[in-house]
Amino acid sequence: MKVALIYASTTGNTEAMANAMNEALASAGAEVVFSTADSADAESVAASDVILLGSPAMGDEVLEDTMEEFYTGIEGALSGKKVGLFGSYDWGDGQWLRDWEDRARNAGANVSESLMVHLTPEADDLAKCQDWAKAFLA
Repeated sequence: MKVALIYASTTGNTEAMANAMNEALASAGAEVVFSTADSADAESVAASDVILLGSPAMGDEVLEDTMEEFYTGIEGALSGKKVGLFGSYDWGDGQWLRDWEDRARNAGANVSESLMVHLTPEADDLAKCQDWAKAFLA
């Protein structure tokens, strides 16, 4: 199974989540397209069976700029795709992730429950990241 795992990170928290997911997916035998949003190849992502996208909450609970730009570019290719969204936040209540879920659903994606971590992921958070990512392989 081909899984695209694309993320943006400003403090390293969302990157830590993505690294844990990448490790879990690779150990489970998935073919992983792993990249930051600013260097991801939209065609490879669109050709994947599963698309996992991560962004920290920025400003007034919005996506990080490079993820916003990347996501807008692939939004039209998400119809019928299995999509998972994740990220880290400092303040607020996760509105950025709920808004992103709505956007993905409106694009026709099959969106599962998102995953968010407050600030720096601890060991138990990273284990949740791994389990969450592996659940997409079922």
